[in-house]
Amino acid sequence: MLELYSKAKLPTVYGLFEIYAFKWDGDDKENAVLVKGDIMGQQDIPVRIHSECLTGDVFSSQRCDCHDQLVHSLSYLGSQPKGLLIYLRQEGRGIGLLNKIKAYSLQEMGYDTVEANLMLGFPADTRDYSFAVEVLKYFNLHSIKLLTNNPDKIEFLEKNNITVSERIPILTKPTPYDKFYLETKKIRMRHQI
Repeated sequence: MLELYSKAKLPTVYGLFEIYAFKWDGDDKENAVLVKGDIMGQQDIPVRIHSECLTGDVFSSQRCDCHDQLVHSLSYLGSQPKGLLIYLRQEGRGIGLLNKIKAYSLQEMGYDTVEANLMLGFPADTRDYSFAVEVLKYFNLHSIKLLTNNPDKIEFLEKNNITVSERIPILTKPTPYDKFYLETKKIRMRHQI
């Protein structure tokens, strides 16, 4: 069960949001939810479900496009009258920060991001979007426009009775450091880049 713990105004460089903190039976992670405007019961509002990436989101690493995706999403949502960003605490596609750094080390030896996770004994992607589904239900959102390149997110939502009426792509400019990573996501993980 999802329960609202607290909420507050959050002025950002992208616009004024409200930040929501929820308690959830599904896990003990402290996820963040940013809301722009009155979204309760609305149809087809833009939504970004973003998984935590400390190295990208906070330190602006160029090994991945996570920072660029987050900034693009916040800018886009901030420009809209209504929108929602769900920030999930599932670092490294769900393997955690310590294992993510191990995966980085393997990538430096020439393995791609999928191979590195598999060598560490993990699936290519262990993320779960159940919390996001619960948040969407809390706000009575049954049809959304999803900012994503990841078909797995769309499939997960639709299997849980959330209609994705439109996919809004997030296109970023590759760097010399993330070009191979982005190619791997496109070829091996079906990302629509």
